[in-house]
Amino acid sequence: MTDILDEIIAHKRIEVEQFKQQLPFRELAKKVEEIMDEGAEVPSMRGALMASDSGIISEFKRKSPSKGWIKEEGRADVIPLSYQQNGASALSILADTKYFGGCDEFVEIARKSGVTIPVLYKNFVIDEYQLYQARLCGASAVLLIAADLKKSECRDLLNKAHDLQLEVLLEMHSEPELEYVELGPDMCGINNRNLGTFITKVENSFRMAELLPKDACKVSESGISNPQTVRELRQAGFNGFLIGENFMKTENPGAALGEFIKQVVC
Repeated sequence: MTDILDEIIAHKRIEVEQFKQQLPFRELAKKVEEIMDEGAEVPSMRGALMASDSGIISEFKRKSPSKGWIKEEGRADVIPLSYQQNGASALSILADTKYFGGCDEFVEIARKSGVTIPVLYKNFVIDEYQLYQARLCGASAVLLIAADLKKSECRDLLNKAHDLQLEVLLEMHSEPELEYVELGPDMCGINNRNLGTFITKVENSFRMAELLPKDACKVSESGISNPQTVRELRQAGFNGFLIGENFMKTENPGAALGEFIKQVVC
């Protein structure tokens, strides 16, 4: 079986070089510097999750490599704001185009529609250039995936993200990847989906929970579809729960989130 993650990363390297041709790094960095000089506060995703009763991170995800289109007509000026209005603690917005049907502009559009809560830039980040892209489009945090990066690469990207006032959700799937925790991410994510095979098992979060630092902001990602599972994961020490497909496959994702949260906090 072809490892899907390897395929995605190979394409991402080509894509990033294309972006650099379209907008040279120096020009991108200047745009970001201008934004940072304005001094606007970046909402903390970690803070929002730690203070929330539900901890739901609602994901704007129109497509996936394993399922194809989930909601091709999904609008970035409608669904993310509806998530916020229905109680999401934070948002995750896909920025990968080829495999997930997303783009950076979706974060910008969501912000312009009125979204003020923290937004995670969900992409396969392998280059510093992408961190500047995330800051430019209005993200609050970025995803770094241990399986994508050498530990030294992850350290450098994490430090640069912090320089840009972005928080980091560090995603891990297996026990060997837990050594990345010592790099000091703002949030520790446990992905229940194997990024090579896309097989999903929520049990992975329960298994890994006790191996994470007690004071870490813990996020369980993928395969969560039952409010009871969220309650059990919270008892196991998790603070955040990234859910996308379960809401996106419904006619009204925001309303579906609202009903889900009612069952979580009842």
